[in-house]
Amino acid sequence: MDGEKGILLGMSLDGLKAVVKDLGMPQFTAGQIAKWLYQQHVRRIDEMTNISKMNRERLAERYVVGAMEPIDSQHSKDGTIKYLFPVGDGSKFVETVYIPDGDRATLCVSSQVGCKMNCLFCQTGKQGFEGNLTAGDILNQIYALPERETLTNIVFMGQGEPMDNLDNVLRATEILTADYGYAWSPKRITVSSVGIKGKLKRFLDESECHVAISMHTPLPEQRRQLMPAERQMSITEVVELLKLYDFTHQRRCSFEYICFAGLNDTTMHAREIVRLLEGLECRVNLIRFHEIPDVDLPGADEKRMEVLRDYLTKHGVFTTIRASRGQDIFAACGLLSTAKKLSIKD
Repeated sequence: MDGEKGILLGMSLDGLKAVVKDLGMPQFTAGQIAKWLYQQHVRRIDEMTNISKMNRERLAERYVVGAMEPIDSQHSKDGTIKYLFPVGDGSKFVETVYIPDGDRATLCVSSQVGCKMNCLFCQTGKQGFEGNLTAGDILNQIYALPERETLTNIVFMGQGEPMDNLDNVLRATEILTADYGYAWSPKRITVSSVGIKGKLKRFLDESECHVAISMHTPLPEQRRQLMPAERQMSITEVVELLKLYDFTHQRRCSFEYICFAGLNDTTMHAREIVRLLEGLECRVNLIRFHEIPDVDLPGADEKRMEVLRDYLTKHGVFTTIRASRGQDIFAACGLLSTAKKLSIKD
């Protein structure tokens, strides 16, 4: 890709209007470009056939579409597929996970290369932070996905903390939900977060997508040990903020909870979860811990997770145990990492 040219993929309609104005093209051309990008998924500007040849040439002098195919894929025995996408100039990579499940198909997308949050139990955090993805990098994980037409849901639960790259995440979700873009309902999209002060509120105000909070323990002191982000915005502050919003209709609030044997799966923890979430319409997703190198945390067994689920449900907190998918290809929760990937040149 010509590094000196601008990239159209990831531009909002307002951004495209600025492009056509700068190039002296009719304003309606911006809408045409948006349809070719987000509805037709063209790879080249010369495929935009309802734009005059002169204007296509003018556009191609300064811009490229910017779509990049995945350069590797791994297939799990359970049908999950993990793709490796190049980002930026192609020297860095992110992993994206496609999860088919009956008549549903969910894509777990990444928002950063690596992550600053450094949660003890997450392989991505061990990679460190290597950069934010652009809105185009985020959308390319959908745009260039071979199974794109089968998707029913998108979750921002791959590599990175979405609220730490909020501008680009909001632009990507705008394009996914806008009439000029993919025209998806925001109820098909879930954005996760550990809770970032200021950023989480902005997301809740500016987006209608579902929100999923990484809780993992209701005890602030214990959460600080597992998740350094607790020092900046405590789980108590997160829940207090969420209680200001309405989740009684279609928009959903959920909490992710990885279960560690004897550490956060006790009856005391269950009681504290119920107390913490009282008055908030939400659900809790219990997640199996997938071991990562050099982290001495024992995963809770199935029976203990069932006891925790049943206690929470009995006490008014709707709780499910999430099925683990793609563990054999390191695609399950907490296992994504591109720290050891080498640059692959065409």
